[in-house]
Amino acid sequence: MEVVPKRRLVLYSGRSHPELAHEVADCLGVEIGEAHLTEFADGQLHCRYDDSIRGSDVFIVQSHCRPVNDSIMEQLIMIDAAKRASAHQIIAVCPYYGYSRQDRKSAGREPITAKLLADLLTAAGATRVVSIDLHSGQIQGFFNFPVDHLTAAPVLITYLMAQNPEEMVVVSPDAGRVKVAERFAQALGADLAFVHKRRPKDQKNTVEALEVIGSVAGRRCVIIDDMIDTAGTICAAAARLVESGATEVWAMATHAVLSDPARERLAASPIARLVVTNTLPIDSDRPVAKLEVLSVAPIIAEAIDAVFTDSSVSEIFGGQNLS
Repeated sequence: MEVVPKRRLVLYSGRSHPELAHEVADCLGVEIGEAHLTEFADGQLHCRYDDSIRGSDVFIVQSHCRPVNDSIMEQLIMIDAAKRASAHQIIAVCPYYGYSRQDRKSAGREPITAKLLADLLTAAGATRVVSIDLHSGQIQGFFNFPVDHLTAAPVLITYLMAQNPEEMVVVSPDAGRVKVAERFAQALGADLAFVHKRRPKDQKNTVEALEVIGSVAGRRCVIIDDMIDTAGTICAAAARLVESGATEVWAMATHAVLSDPARERLAASPIARLVVTNTLPIDSDRPVAKLEVLSVAPIIAEAIDAVFTDSSVSEIFGGQNLS
């Protein structure tokens, strides 16, 4: 007897950022399944899928946003439930990957928590991970199965292309982001600069911007970063750029974490325009000055379709998503 299997794509969302998941579903032309996520009286989580997912390719969308540990645990439970329901593949879609900055030991007796999270996703039953703009590409090596590392660059570059890019200088806020900033500069035909910074020893979320490398005087500067957490790095860089003669400073980032005191720092900074994507929800009760939000749902949807149809994900980005 010969059986020809019929593949089925099923999309589920955790509760951390359902708005993004629904945008992705709309782009794909599918409905989001019902996962029936509930909590017991003591706070423990429970998940039960409404319909049979046996033999299906299950995509579970969950951004690891505040409260981070609850978001991660909820996704792990959803993955475990899908595994025990005999899903064919279980793809963890993590637009923002939690603990991504703890990807190495910078001092003795520290954890490598990005690797721990990779182990947890693997143990729960994930067979693949899709994420956007990991803090460092090396996180892909923490997994023993495929990781599709997407980038929000096409969305951000498209926005900048409509803003007279020939007048811009693309700025990396530190030496670690120069390679990414260089790609933006090449795509826009713009000049490149970077800010040399220093973090005082044993002081978290504190940054000193020391020197600007590159010509920025009389120019509009666009700072490119992967995330804005407490906004210390990006605000220090903006202040140094203005001191160096920049006429206007914009800031762009994929992940708007915006932990306190980010809002206050951004409001007091010389940044004229702040552009981020919707990989994380923005608290509507606490508006951010100068903020514009772009959607990455089409990019995630295109990647999910490529994974499901066994076509190339890197071709979506012209091979520019590999680091």
